[in-house]
Amino acid sequence: MRRATALALLVWASASALALYYMSDTGQASKDPSAGYAWHLPQGFPTPRTPKGNPMSKAKVHAGRRLFYDVRLSGNQTQSCGSCHQQAKAFTDGRAQAVGSTGQTHPRGAQSLVNVAYASTLTWANPALLTLEKQMEVPLFGTQPVEIGINDANRQTVLRRIQRDPWYAKQFRRAFPKLRAPINWTTIIRSLAAFQRSIISADSPYDRYLQGKTKLAAAARRGMNLFMGEKAECHHCHGTFIFSDQATYLGSALEKPLFHNTGLYNVGGTGAFPTGNQGVFDVTGRKTDTGRFKAPTLRNVALTAPYMHDGSIPTLAAAVAHYVEGGRLITDGPFAGDGRKSPYKDPLIAAIDLDKREQADIVAFLEALTDRSVTKDERFSDPFAGRR
Repeated sequence: MRRATALALLVWASASALALYYMSDTGQASKDPSAGYAWHLPQGFPTPRTPKGNPMSKAKVHAGRRLFYDVRLSGNQTQSCGSCHQQAKAFTDGRAQAVGSTGQTHPRGAQSLVNVAYASTLTWANPALLTLEKQMEVPLFGTQPVEIGINDANRQTVLRRIQRDPWYAKQFRRAFPKLRAPINWTTIIRSLAAFQRSIISADSPYDRYLQGKTKLAAAARRGMNLFMGEKAECHHCHGTFIFSDQATYLGSALEKPLFHNTGLYNVGGTGAFPTGNQGVFDVTGRKTDTGRFKAPTLRNVALTAPYMHDGSIPTLAAAVAHYVEGGRLITDGPFAGDGRKSPYKDPLIAAIDLDKREQADIVAFLEALTDRSVTKDERFSDPFAGRR
């Protein structure tokens, strides 16, 4: 109980701090501190929030892009952020679970970074991680599991690698002109966060259809109507412009983020999830938070298989079928149990009467959310490609 209360206070404090993070000195919601930055926003997309202390700039994004793909930023110089967030896969890696620089397997899959500037929270199941700057500390410095692998023993060594590079020396002076020594962990993190915020895109067939530039195939149109309608009800958790129920932008209200138990597991009929991968419960210790995870964006979802937080559902068709069944039945093995009967399952998750054609139509609509341009855009590409 004490742990749950502490987390509730932490979330409240984090939300309050986030509100202040985006406020001006007058106490009123500030104008966009990155107003001079060219966002290249898709039609209908609002301006993202940016921290008062880390406004966007071209120089900062440019530095962040190089850092994102630089293996020298990892403790053992074998892996970059781009290793787990590959442009061709909409900034995921195609694995069920990510693998860190030392070979340690993460319990969860790498989430897409496309349109991450609009995400209210930044991991699968931590309500308190609300900014890219704070989240960046997890892959850089985290030890359980190791990702990039920076620790107390190598922290200064890794920093010196970046500081001694002439390209970074020049670019960081442009990005942080007021600092006498512009390359430090704070400016590295701010640059990485700025680059990630720049990865904004919405040029899928669905978007072009909304703009009157193209027609959707008949199956995709039927799937769209099911997705948006009250028969399939997908829109309840994936109804915003980023197709997630966690969306934020400049001028939007700061709301408590939502997490959901979708009946993926019900180990032994107790409602349990696999140990160490129990969603928000791992943060709060509150039983009712068992199996509650973020509803991820569905934009580019056809490129981000396998699915769910642990990659345990291999295909889009299987993912749709999971929701049609109202949960997953596992008949044998250590995780056996009927997720459809989980005591912690979200009330929104219930069996849906969809035949095979209707399920295929929803898959067709989800495939129509794929923006191939973001997978090739040079602004987001690896500057080291072909030179390693």
